[in-house]
Amino acid sequence: MAAIEFQDVAKVYPDGTRAVDSLDLQIREDEFMVFVGPSGCGKTTALRMVAGLEEISEGTITIGGRVVNEVQSKDRDVAMVFQNYALYPHMTVAQNLAFGLKLRKIDKSEVRRRVAAAATTLGLEDYLERKPSALSGGQRQRVAMGRAIVREPHAYLMDEPLSNLDAQLRVQMRAEIQRLQRELGVTTIYVTHDQTEAMTMGDRIAVMRGGTLQQVDAPEQVYRRPLNRFVAGFIGSPAMNMVNARLTRVDGDLTVSFGEHSLVIDDAVLAVRPALRAHEGGEVVLGIRPEDLEDAAFTAAAPGRTLTIVCTLREALGSEVLVHFVVEDESSAFIARVNQLTAARVGEPLQLVVDTTRLHFFEPASGLAIYGDVT
Repeated sequence: MAAIEFQDVAKVYPDGTRAVDSLDLQIREDEFMVFVGPSGCGKTTALRMVAGLEEISEGTITIGGRVVNEVQSKDRDVAMVFQNYALYPHMTVAQNLAFGLKLRKIDKSEVRRRVAAAATTLGLEDYLERKPSALSGGQRQRVAMGRAIVREPHAYLMDEPLSNLDAQLRVQMRAEIQRLQRELGVTTIYVTHDQTEAMTMGDRIAVMRGGTLQQVDAPEQVYRRPLNRFVAGFIGSPAMNMVNARLTRVDGDLTVSFGEHSLVIDDAVLAVRPALRAHEGGEVVLGIRPEDLEDAAFTAAAPGRTLTIVCTLREALGSEVLVHFVVEDESSAFIARVNQLTAARVGEPLQLVVDTTRLHFFEPASGLAIYGDVT
């Protein structure tokens, strides 16, 4: 097993496009690190540079303390799992699993041992003589995983391996990959655009945008304490509601106002965001997560902590209801995630209670979160 380190790494294409820019990141030995971000953010390019499938334009990448910038892909001792499985259709499952080992001239008895062990781990014992065309999508993905496992590499590199599976299989395979990674204890980099995968799978997640690293931390920390508007809006589903607002003092209380609404800012918020006081009388961007809004019929409401809105769309999801509304104009569309028994109806008013201890605030110009240590 090995730690992986990016030191000021960049990938610049001939036309000048910087697909990855100044990436500094340390991935600990045995860690499950998830790279997440929208399409084109540089996450797959970063992964491919580790694998040796993309040249490094600037900086250095080390695997297990060894600089690998000039090391060929086959000599880096990493195993990659691709989105499209990349199985040989004319080979059986057993042959697919063994192929890479035979190329490396591993002893036949050792090949049999590793293939048998991987098949047992992945529940493929009954499929070893089948060809990929006779397997389901989930079984093919297990074979692709098995081909990586038999390598016994220093690190696994996974490029959106579940994107071709249906929703139910994705949930099942997420759990399977997590179990395998913990059992095997191998350093893993996992690339996805799906923030649900990132939140549920990673020991830490690295959020990327436009080739730059925006934030890296444990999933809970990234969710609770995003460093900027992009991270706040990208992590969480539905996305965080945001609106331009103004901080004022009303009857001794610091208050945030937007449209026809105003909310009292709790002392608990000021305790973790002391820099907010410096913005009194000025503009901020207010963020409220949908799950921090609830139908007033199901929770107590304190003064200065409610919104009276008109429902514009009601989405019943079974266990919960998403209530859509606007707070100022059509550009300020909000979503509230409320109790499944809500009486909310389109075109009718509804009172929502806001958990004002969990408000988020951002600088309008820079988009940076307002805390005390990060401004």
